[in-house]
Amino acid sequence: MPGALDRLRAFDRLTVGPPQLTPRGLDCELRVLRGGQSSPFALQFRYEEDVFDPALPWLGNLATMIALQVAINYGLFCDEIEIEGPLDPADLKFTKAMLRNTAKEIYINKIAKDNPYLKPEFAHLPFERRKDYLRATLKATSSAPRPWSCAADEQRYAVLSSGGKESLLSYGVLRELGRSVDPIFFNESGRHWFTALKAYRHFKEQVPGTRRVWGNVDRFYAFMLRQLPLIREDFHDLRADVYPIRLYTVAPMLFAALPLILKQGAAHLVIGDEYDTTEYSAYKGVYQYNQLYDQSRYFDDAMSRYFGDKGLALRQFSLLRSLSELLVERVLAERYPDLLALQTSCHATHLDGEQVRPCGNCEKCRRVMAMLLAVGADPTRCGYSAEQAANLPKRLGETALHQEGRAVEHLLFLLQQRGVDLGGLLPGILVPRERPEIEHLRFDNERSFIDIPPRSIRREAYRIFLAHARGSMRLVARKWERFDLLSSEEIGRPSGERVEAPEAPTEERFLLREMSWVEAREALKRSEVALLPVGSIEQHGPHLPLDTDLFDVERMCLDVATRAAAPKPLVLPPLPYGVAYHHKDFPGTIWVEPGTLAAMVYDVGKALAHHGIRKLVIINGHGGNVPALNFAAQRLNHDLGMFICVDTGDTSAAEAAALIETPNDVHAGEEETSTQLALRPQLVRMDLAKRAVPRFPSRYLDYTQRNKVEWYIRTAKISSSGVLGDPTKASVEKGEKLWQKTVDNMVEFVQELQKLDLDELTKKR
Repeated sequence: MPGALDRLRAFDRLTVGPPQLTPRGLDCELRVLRGGQSSPFALQFRYEEDVFDPALPWLGNLATMIALQVAINYGLFCDEIEIEGPLDPADLKFTKAMLRNTAKEIYINKIAKDNPYLKPEFAHLPFERRKDYLRATLKATSSAPRPWSCAADEQRYAVLSSGGKESLLSYGVLRELGRSVDPIFFNESGRHWFTALKAYRHFKEQVPGTRRVWGNVDRFYAFMLRQLPLIREDFHDLRADVYPIRLYTVAPMLFAALPLILKQGAAHLVIGDEYDTTEYSAYKGVYQYNQLYDQSRYFDDAMSRYFGDKGLALRQFSLLRSLSELLVERVLAERYPDLLALQTSCHATHLDGEQVRPCGNCEKCRRVMAMLLAVGADPTRCGYSAEQAANLPKRLGETALHQEGRAVEHLLFLLQQRGVDLGGLLPGILVPRERPEIEHLRFDNERSFIDIPPRSIRREAYRIFLAHARGSMRLVARKWERFDLLSSEEIGRPSGERVEAPEAPTEERFLLREMSWVEAREALKRSEVALLPVGSIEQHGPHLPLDTDLFDVERMCLDVATRAAAPKPLVLPPLPYGVAYHHKDFPGTIWVEPGTLAAMVYDVGKALAHHGIRKLVIINGHGGNVPALNFAAQRLNHDLGMFICVDTGDTSAAEAAALIETPNDVHAGEEETSTQLALRPQLVRMDLAKRAVPRFPSRYLDYTQRNKVEWYIRTAKISSSGVLGDPTKASVEKGEKLWQKTVDNMVEFVQELQKLDLDELTKKR
C-alpha cells in the first residue's frame, strides 16, 4: 500500500517557459504533463510602462524567475519541475530552498491538518514524519551568470502595497519621515483586486511613484486545482478563510514587481508584516512556519540575501515587526486618518457603483471592525455600514478570530472596557483578559529585532510608534519586561544580516538525570513543565515482561519530549514501583502501599516547585496507581498552587476504544500486547499468549463499560494466567497506530501547557 506522500503524486512534470518578453509584458507557458498528456496554461504579466529593455540581457533571467515563482507551490505533487529559461547558481539555490520549504508547509498545513477543500479519502492520511517532503527534482536548461546591475537610491523605498492596514501604515510612516516612497501594486486577475482598488486609485492620483503590474496568477492557481485529484471538484463553490493548496503567494507578486522596483532605483523593499506573522515551531516533531513563511522575517532575510547574491543593493524588511495587529490599527487610525479611509481588509470586497465596499460579514471584517472599536475609531471610515458596526457584538463569536490568542484576549478586554456588550458570544474558550504586551512594541530573539529598520530612519520610526503605544518590551526568560527602547544600545547599530531558521534547532536536552546542576539550572529557566513517569513491576501474563508498565511510561515521556517544540518539557527519572498488591500471587510482582507512592510523588513535586517547575504531568502506566497519584496531585495543587495532572492513557482513550476489539481488555491483553509488539517484539512470547476474557455476573462490574463501578479483587481469583483480555488479537499495526496517536495527543497537550500561563490553568475564569 503506498504511503501518504506517494498518494499525493498528481502528475509527472511541471514545465515552465521559456518566457517571451515585450517592453511592457511577459508571457510564459506552463505545462502539466501526466501520462503523455500535456495541459498548458498561458501565464501573463502586464506593465503600464516599458520595463523589459532588450539592451539588458539579464532581464531574461529575471523574467524566468518571475514566471517560476508560481510553480514553487507544487513540488509536493510531481516528479520534476523543469525550467526552460536562464538561471544561475544563486537562482537554483534560492529556488530549491523555497521548493523544499513550501512542500513541507503545504503537507503539514494543507494535508495533515483540516482542509475543507480535500476529498474525503485525502482528508485523514496517516502523518509521515520526514526531513524532506519535496518530491520534485529541479531541472534547469540553461545558465545565466550575469548579475542584475542596477543603481540604488538609499533614500528611496518601494512598498509592496494593497488595501491592507500594514502597507498603508508603512507608507504613512515613510511619507512622514520625508523619504521617497513608491507604492507598488499587484493587480490580480480576479475580484481580489477590489481589495486594493480604493488605495490604488488614491495613490495613482496623489503619489507620483505609484506603479502597478497586472498578472493572472489567480487563474493559474485555479487551473492547477483542477490538476490535483486530491481537491474536491466543487472547490469553486466553497467559501473558507484559507487557500485550498497554495501557501507561497507573496513571492509571485513580489518578483512580478521587481522590474518596476529596479527601474525606479529603490534600495529598500518594504513588506507590511507585524509581530505575529513570524512563527517557527514543531508540528508532530517537524519544524515549520505555520503557513506564514512568506510573511515571516525569515523570508525577508532570505530575499535580502538573494538580492545580494544577484548583485543588487536592495534589502527587504518590515517596519512593523514589533507591532501587534491591534497596534497597527491604532497608529493608522490615530495618526493617519486619511490612509485609514483607504483600508479595505476583506477578500470578498465588492463594488457598490463606483464605491469599493468590504463585505462586513467575513472573519477578517469582523476582526477589523472589532479592532477599530477597541481603539476608539469609527468602522464606517473604512467603508463599513453603521448597521454592520452596530451588529458586530452579536456576531463577534461566530468563528474564532485569526490572531494570536493573547491578542484576542486583549482585544476583548479593550472592547469590554469601552462598554461593548460581548454577551456569551466569545470565540472558543477565550475570555477578556488584559495582555499589556499587545499594546507595546515587542522585541525578542526570533520574531522582532530592534535593528530591522534601516539605521537612518530607525529612531524616528520608533518615536512615531511609541507615541501611540504604551511603551516597549523585550522577552526575557519567556516573560515580557519593559525597557527604554530609545536609550538601548541596539538603536544605533547597523542593520544585521541574519541566517535562515535551521531545518531543526540544536536539539534541546531534556533528561534531568543526564544533566549537571549547571545544565539543570539552564533547563529549568527554559521550561516550566516536567514529565514524571510512574510505572510498576508486576506480572503481565506468561508472554509479556514484568516491566511493561514501566517501559511504556518512560518511553512515552522520551518520545513526547523528543517531538515537542522548544522549550521542551523536563523528563524526570521514573518511579518504578506501583500499587500492585492485587497481582501479588504472581512471582516477580513488587508492590508498595498507596501512602508510600503518594508521599514519594508529593515530595518529588515539592522539590520541583522549589526549582521553578510550575506544571507537572504524571504519565502513569498502571491503573492501580491512580488513587494514590490523584491524592498526591490534589495535595500539591492545594499546598503549592502547582498545575498537576495524571494521565493513565486518558488522552487517547477514544482512539484505543475504536481500535481494540476485545471487551474487558484491561491487562496484558490485546492493547498492551500490541504496544509491546510495536516497541520491543523481541520480549514478547506470542507462543504463550492465551485468551482470558473475564465475564462477570453484572454488567456494572465490566471494566470497559461506560456505566460501571470501581471495584477491587485479587487478579488470581478471576484469571489464573494473569491475563485480562485477548492477546491473540494483538498486532504490530495496532500497536503502532495506538502508540503514535497517544504520543501525538500528549505532544499537543504538553505544548499547550508550555504556552499557557499558570493563572490560566489554575484560576477560575
